[in-house]
Amino acid sequence: MSLRPSRRDFLADVGRGVLVATVGSSLAAELALGASADAVADAPEALAFGALEPLVAMMQETPVQRLLPALVGKLKGGTELRTLLAAGALANARTFGGEDYVGFHTMMALAPAFHMSEDLPEADRPLPVLKVLYRNTKRMQEHGGRKGEVLHAVQPAETAPTGEAIREAVRRKDVNVAERLFAASAKISPEDAFNQLLIAVEDSTEVHRTVLPYRAWDLLGIIGREQAHTLLRQSVRYCVQNENWAQRGHIAESRTVLPKMLEEHHLLDRAPGDREAEDAWIDQMSKTIFGGTPAQAAEAVAAALAEGIRPADVGQAMSLAANQLILRDTGRRFMDETTGKPVGSVHGDSIGVHACDSANAWRNMALAANPRNTYSCLILGAFQVALDRTERGGDFLHWEPLPMKQHVDGIQSTDPGVLLKEAEAAIQGNLQARAAAIVHRYGQLGHEARPVFDLMLRYATSEDGALHAEKYYRTVREEFSSTRPAFRWRQLTALARVTASECGRPAAGVAEARELLKG
Repeated sequence: MSLRPSRRDFLADVGRGVLVATVGSSLAAELALGASADAVADAPEALAFGALEPLVAMMQETPVQRLLPALVGKLKGGTELRTLLAAGALANARTFGGEDYVGFHTMMALAPAFHMSEDLPEADRPLPVLKVLYRNTKRMQEHGGRKGEVLHAVQPAETAPTGEAIREAVRRKDVNVAERLFAASAKISPEDAFNQLLIAVEDSTEVHRTVLPYRAWDLLGIIGREQAHTLLRQSVRYCVQNENWAQRGHIAESRTVLPKMLEEHHLLDRAPGDREAEDAWIDQMSKTIFGGTPAQAAEAVAAALAEGIRPADVGQAMSLAANQLILRDTGRRFMDETTGKPVGSVHGDSIGVHACDSANAWRNMALAANPRNTYSCLILGAFQVALDRTERGGDFLHWEPLPMKQHVDGIQSTDPGVLLKEAEAAIQGNLQARAAAIVHRYGQLGHEARPVFDLMLRYATSEDGALHAEKYYRTVREEFSSTRPAFRWRQLTALARVTASECGRPAAGVAEARELLKG
């Protein structure tokens, strides 16, 4: 008998050796890498990330109780914060592939956490990122770590990819074809991949289907455009999953409304306009979007775009309409109460936070996309705001928005320092209406916004926020900077309310990270 191994046995041994070198011997034992040659040959090809691979594997494999000392050690050894962020994002994508609720929420928090870090004092800058990376590793290990990885290498389709073809594969729930088509578009450019993906994303209005691609796109500016395929393909898989409920009721209506609006208003054969809207127009359009049916809101936006109104101005009106869902919400109902989200709270997955994050995503994607997708994102963004209002129940149109007069009238001081102390006391006391009123009054007096953002940032960093603290803080930061002075303080007023709602529930890992950074 020959002692020379067969080619199959040789390749299987090589495969096992490479994997053992990549994941380590202990994990290799857990993964049963002594499996048969047939099993190795049939296994999907694992994703690997070159020079980042050791850090990516570290994010997945390090026991969560040892993670923060390891990460702080990396930082003190010279590793850049954005490098740790990149490894965390790639580990998240490889593990979850956009198919795990906590997992994709954590991915969506990574770019906001990095942006938050840029606004903090130098010694504290890693805190928001470390907070999210802790959550990331904890969830990856609950998910099964490397044994439960969702994303693997994919062979691009040989046919010319189109967004319509990706959309049809998504509708059929054919994830393999959708993935191969998208991989082919990603070979062309990140912009092409993004615009082709949006055609499938635009097939339904749902908060995670909307926010996931925007936060992935935003992340590319931090960790590198070369990661576009890995990060954006998560949305392909999420869209396929979303088909299980995307054809219900008003959600399915968007598939009829969007093509109708594009055709009736002749938007497919024109470039976006540059006509600047007046403040009064933006205010009235926000009321039209907020008060109408989903179809009426879509119609109003399509007509405005056909008239040449700047997409940025339409986006402002849409975001202000969503903002009203936070300012008017009566809070979580008894039937919706859960641990960490009591009756009356508005943080986490509240209708207002979801609506604002969605509107922010639609607005930003519209500004980054080609003309066809610019129109589609704004039309669907307006549709979704109106849908959120009507589906939540209650009488949003008649509920009084914050701040309430009695709370504003009770604010005596005009000194910015005193007002900030009073706002913090209201936040710590979970006094949502008072916190909102103080911040409104602060802005009304013409004081600088940065100290208010600094106050809110401390709590967005320290508090759990039910998976939404980082995203919503970043949403308000972006919306404040892009909204007219006449309206922008509505955004900070809403953030004050949400911050007061979430206060008192510290996030896991933050206290430990703070102590480690001091050492």
